[in-house]
Amino acid sequence: MTFDSLDPASGERVATFAVHGPDEVAATVDRARSAGDWWWRLGPVARSRILRRWRAELVGRAPELAALIHRENGKPIAEATVEITLAVAHLSWATSHASRVLRSRRVLPGMLAMNHTARVDYLPFGVVGVIGPWNYPVHTPMGSISYALAAGNAVVLKPSEYAPAVGSWLVESFASICAEPVLQLVTGFGETGAALCASGVDKLAFTGSARTARLVMAGCTQSLTPCVIEGGGKDSFIVAADADLARAAEQAVWGAMFNAGQTCAGVEVVYAEAAIYEQFLTRLTEAATRARTGPGAVADYGPMTMPAQVATVAGQVSDAIRRGATAVVGGVASIRAPWISPIVLADVDADAPVLTQETFGPVIVVQRVADLVEAVRRTNESPYALGASVFSRRHGDEVARQLGTGMVSINSVLSYASMPALPWGGSRESGFGRVHGREGLREFARPRAVTRQWFRPPIDVTRFARTPAGRASRSVDASVDGAIRRLSVLTRLRWGRAR
Repeated sequence: MTFDSLDPASGERVATFAVHGPDEVAATVDRARSAGDWWWRLGPVARSRILRRWRAELVGRAPELAALIHRENGKPIAEATVEITLAVAHLSWATSHASRVLRSRRVLPGMLAMNHTARVDYLPFGVVGVIGPWNYPVHTPMGSISYALAAGNAVVLKPSEYAPAVGSWLVESFASICAEPVLQLVTGFGETGAALCASGVDKLAFTGSARTARLVMAGCTQSLTPCVIEGGGKDSFIVAADADLARAAEQAVWGAMFNAGQTCAGVEVVYAEAAIYEQFLTRLTEAATRARTGPGAVADYGPMTMPAQVATVAGQVSDAIRRGATAVVGGVASIRAPWISPIVLADVDADAPVLTQETFGPVIVVQRVADLVEAVRRTNESPYALGASVFSRRHGDEVARQLGTGMVSINSVLSYASMPALPWGGSRESGFGRVHGREGLREFARPRAVTRQWFRPPIDVTRFARTPAGRASRSVDASVDGAIRRLSVLTRLRWGRAR
């Protein structure tokens, strides 16, 4: 059985792929496990050498990959190039830092085990399954693949059925550098993803909707396979009365419209303080009116990648207008599949799905709030908790500390996405676990505690044949006190040398 990958702008076929069933997925995981043993035994220096060669391959072939992303995903070449650049940055960071972040670390054993040394080792899980999304078919899966490989794991990638060609390109590019099947591909629909969950992978990284995330987690329950989940967002954009309104308006439009609004951490809801609400709305309207979509090279963003998402956006916008919302820019007439021109909605009912559910399209909802306290409260009431933006000259840090989101940008949008050292992830409907940075490397490594006795204790409490209770308690207390003092000195000396 096969399926076609299509160009979302023209409907033309990009490539044809197999629909892999449970047996084929299981066989792929078995091959990855054997390759993973070899990959781990290479050691960090040899692994980093191969990953650096892969990075060079991605950089050298970036125009080719950008053209493929444009065909299969629809985003402009410039946006595709930025996505590749981000992915390369993460691969570079993971490769350069894995050895240091995941090296064994010594810990103090404590008073009760002063005659021991203690350390924590970080070991690979084995085989990591990665289920990637269609909106960022390179950057997002590479945020798991890069860190999992750098941590010593093998990886099996299941790309979205809307981006199999890009996923296949990534796997083939790695194979051109490394002959062992350390990174492998399975393709298909939801059933293939379910088969990967049940295939015996040692960890599963998923990016997609909260609804699908629940299915992924259910598929992992039988084997107790741990997961890292990124389930989308409804990110807010808070504008304080002391904000640079011109800058805030430009950033809000870009954060909501780039990639046709198909960004999990993109701007979806703006909360502007009442004192500057009208002024900000005017500037936002002007900025949104300038944003363009379409098939031409001058377009700011491309078509909707997934046809069903057009219907979701149209339904939410229509519902909001029926409830009394004002379409300040665009409206239902802006939706001509697969293209959606910028839409800005104001005066939206508090229970409207466009305000409470993920829209995932080029739509901004602007809400008036009395003050920053209300803006924080309404942000934290959302079932999503991925990212947020705050624009304020004086209160940015204060507001950021009160937000329950996993990431916050102050006086910018999505800045954290461009910094490989920062962890990426959220909570509630936005998922759990972290990728990227130090936390991302350790997400794909399991800690193991190791102790070693380096001399026998004068009083051994880990055996039944202890000092009889009938002996003089004073002499026992004295011997214990003396033993503790001697052990304390020896431990400090040994710890100092170890460090």
